[in-house]
Amino acid sequence: MEDRELQSWIERVSLEYFGLPFLHKASFNRRLRATGGRYFTKSHNIEISPHQLEIHGAEETESIIKHELCHYHLHLQGRGFQHRDADFKSLLVQVGATRHCRPLPGAEARRLPVKYVLVCAACGMSYPRKRRTDPRKYACGRCRGKLRLFQTETQT
Repeated sequence: MEDRELQSWIERVSLEYFGLPFLHKASFNRRLRATGGRYFTKSHNIEISPHQLEIHGAEETESIIKHELCHYHLHLQGRGFQHRDADFKSLLVQVGATRHCRPLPGAEARRLPVKYVLVCAACGMSYPRKRRTDPRKYACGRCRGKLRLFQTETQT
């Protein structure tokens, strides 16, 4: 599928599910791997991962398109378009879009392992970390106690 076919697909889905036209540019972006699509607030353009279409098919890709169109239409209407907003969540349910896309195969292999743990000196609460963190910059979320940094045993 090419970008012009994606453009017409998004325009059709926008009219069918939202009753509003999609007036900006839609394109595929092969670099998108951790996400199914992106909506740009400045240009109002939408990018979709072609890997989702290749691996999970048209139904999953259409759900991603609906998700990005929720961002698009709510933003243009001046309503809450972010993932945490009630307007966004209710529109997702209305149009039958998913909140998160299905992961691509091999996504787990790209994740960083947990190498560090921040432990509260007062209550013992632990916070796993993939990267080294300065414990002086943070406090325990449970009791506001001081944190100490420890390295985990599994090092590669």
